[in-house]
Amino acid sequence: MEKGGGRIVMDEIRSFEKAHLFDLGHPLLNRIADSFVKAAGVGALQAVSREAYFTVVEGFDSNNVGPPSENKKHRFPNLRGESSKSLDALVKNTGKESLQWGLAAGLYSGITYGMKEVRGGAHDWRNSAVAGALTGAAMAMTTSDRTSHEQVVQSALTGAAISTAANLLSSVF
Repeated sequence: MEKGGGRIVMDEIRSFEKAHLFDLGHPLLNRIADSFVKAAGVGALQAVSREAYFTVVEGFDSNNVGPPSENKKHRFPNLRGESSKSLDALVKNTGKESLQWGLAAGLYSGITYGMKEVRGGAHDWRNSAVAGALTGAAMAMTTSDRTSHEQVVQSALTGAAISTAANLLSSVF
């Protein structure tokens, strides 16, 4: 491949990062939908990769090769062997995880955009902290049937801390 061809591919990749996948008529809607779809894809890949890892580890354990699995927790307990039930469980759990990742990204992106608009274009660590806290709290309330207020507060604090750190560190790199 000549140098010009490689440059064209890299330009296409860069333009994908800047362009929105959808045009829903409003920048807020575009941003939420774009974030949702991209994060849902990442969530699906993460869920399938994790299941592939556990499948490989179980193969090592059954052959008495590799590390012992005394403390191993299987993320998807319904996935065992190669059956249609196992495949159905994989698809169902991957879909759930994709939805969670997408909702978190869409919510966070929408809140940061809204705060930027409300604050006159200011995008700083404060927007990230509030968006992270609200997203963390929302995700804590949607991931379990019995979520205590302590879990919601802890998730909100964690979301705010991670989001603020990412915002502050983005100027370093």
